[in-house]
Amino acid sequence: MEPLIRYPIFQHAWFVSDLEKTCLAWHKAVGAGPFFITENHVTETQTYRGQTFLTPLHYAFGYHGETQVQFIQQDDDAPSIYRDMYKKGEEGFHHIAMLVPDEDVKTEAERFAKAGYPIASELWSHADVAYIDTRDLIGCFLELHGDNDEIRGVFAPWIEAQENWDGVTEPVRHRKQGGE
Repeated sequence: MEPLIRYPIFQHAWFVSDLEKTCLAWHKAVGAGPFFITENHVTETQTYRGQTFLTPLHYAFGYHGETQVQFIQQDDDAPSIYRDMYKKGEEGFHHIAMLVPDEDVKTEAERFAKAGYPIASELWSHADVAYIDTRDLIGCFLELHGDNDEIRGVFAPWIEAQENWDGVTEPVRHRKQGGE
């Protein structure tokens, strides 16, 4: 029998209360970074359990070796895939992510739904994305992230920054609005 999760994990993501503090702690602890923070990101195509989701979120992306590390912060109590796991003031590990060929994301998401793991959130951000509620299976959500040239272009500067970084200078960098 083929496993449900059949693509390599490329990202580990945590839900946190303070992005900058978390980025600096990860940098100090394991040398991860640099981290790129985007604040008040809203994706007009995002849904949460079938309903439109327009709550602003803050993100930080960085790398630890070849693994992408993501931190997510939500300031309010609006229902979300993050609030499904953590109340205001709580934080912890939230999801793993796999890169799936962009044209296969919806098919993969439906495969999980048919296996009893519902699609909790969907969006388009440079590629199709679906979050599957796999908490009963693996203890966290699973992100199926479309893989295409556009998203590889988003990731490329973060990878390049990590590869060329001295490991000290500016471990946290703020991005302009409109970035992933």
